[in-house]
Amino acid sequence: MDAQPEESLKIENIVASAKVTDSLDLQMLSSRIPDAEYNKKRFPGVVLRMQDPKIAALVFGSGKVVLTGAKSIDSLSKGLEILGDKLRSLDVDIPEELTYKIQNIVTSADLGTPINLNKIAVGFNLDRIEYEPEQFPGLVYRLEEPKVVVLLFGSGKLIITGGKKPEDAKKAVRKILADLSNLGLM
Repeated sequence: MDAQPEESLKIENIVASAKVTDSLDLQMLSSRIPDAEYNKKRFPGVVLRMQDPKIAALVFGSGKVVLTGAKSIDSLSKGLEILGDKLRSLDVDIPEELTYKIQNIVTSADLGTPINLNKIAVGFNLDRIEYEPEQFPGLVYRLEEPKVVVLLFGSGKLIITGGKKPEDAKKAVRKILADLSNLGLM
């Protein structure tokens, strides 16, 4: 079997959360950080967009931060570091070492061949899938191990969401390939 689908794995987005302090003055942050977006009628946090890495930090008054847009664990760490430096430069008291918790990794993959979603819908464990082509062109497959959701498309492209570490997507692709092979669909 060709290892191509695993090689096609690409992280599209990592969402992580961090607690940087007990409370933040969002008005002060938005007035002192150039390009900060703050409109509390529309969203309860300050949005800070970084260019390198291309990440958005959603900063809340509770001292919690959500980082989104990272394409790798390295860029996630770098983004949190940049945010930490920015806050420290404004005399916000935050720990030297900031840690984050990954909430979701969205990964894409390509099986390299079109797949028949109707046959998959019939062959896979029914209480783990949803397939309503009139409403959504993909088949939704909920895996137990790793605990992720895989969207399969007729083109053979996959989206894997809900992962907590990059290996989850690799395991999910292996599982899908095994399931498809067992059904004689690959």
